[in-house]
Amino acid sequence: MTLFSIIALGCGEKTKTVATTVATVQHDSVATQQEPQTRTINVPDGARRIIEAYPDFKLSYSDNHIIFPDGTRIVYDDQREKSFVVMMDDCDIEDMFSMTYDKTVNQPEYLADAGRGRCEQLFKKMYGNSEAAARRNLVRVNWFGQRLPFTNVNGAAKHLEEVAAELAHYPELRKYFDQSSTFYWRTVRGAKRQSAHSYGIAIDICTKYSNYWQWSNKGAGEMDHIRYENKIPQKIVEIFEKHGFIWGGRWYHYDTMHFEYRPEFLIP
Repeated sequence: MTLFSIIALGCGEKTKTVATTVATVQHDSVATQQEPQTRTINVPDGARRIIEAYPDFKLSYSDNHIIFPDGTRIVYDDQREKSFVVMMDDCDIEDMFSMTYDKTVNQPEYLADAGRGRCEQLFKKMYGNSEAAARRNLVRVNWFGQRLPFTNVNGAAKHLEEVAAELAHYPELRKYFDQSSTFYWRTVRGAKRQSAHSYGIAIDICTKYSNYWQWSNKGAGEMDHIRYENKIPQKIVEIFEKHGFIWGGRWYHYDTMHFEYRPEFLIP
């Protein structure tokens, strides 16, 4: 548990009890059937969400690690105390869930940035650890006259297509989708961490109707109190969230053009 999550948000980690069975043992070099023995494993709620959100990878959890079928082990909680800024740049999986993504809040509370932090080891393992590797996973999605590159991993491109199909039923919203952008391998502006656009899981819609915290608050730093602004209609947000995308407008450090495929924050 990070220092920030304890002091600023007080978000306790839930666990889920998972029952496993051991049915076969060796006895005098002969395998004999025994009555199933049940043991329990407490899986942190964040680990459960990752496992359920990305079923294609067949992930598991054990001994404070998320485990891939090829044996790759990623630490769930590094047990380090971190400031807010350090947590953003050096985020473990537990840190990702130290804040709650709240769909009911129109204006985020101070430093409430659920989803803005990403465990880079996890995301690079899933989507590609270099620009070339990430590009190999891209497909083209039809997006209101554009063909945008988006990752096919975890079905993200399919979900973006579903968003486009549903938004097409609202012609009055059409103006918000011009000049949208997706894949771009880069670090976050002014930070060390990789942008979500690097993985092909994020789309920025029309900048003409967008607001960004640093545009509206010239010279503001990460810990400053800032003014919130937004021009994106809630219907657009609702449709994206329905299909597994979180919205940058729900961050205190808002980025209202930004939508990111992060179903782990939207499953119960």
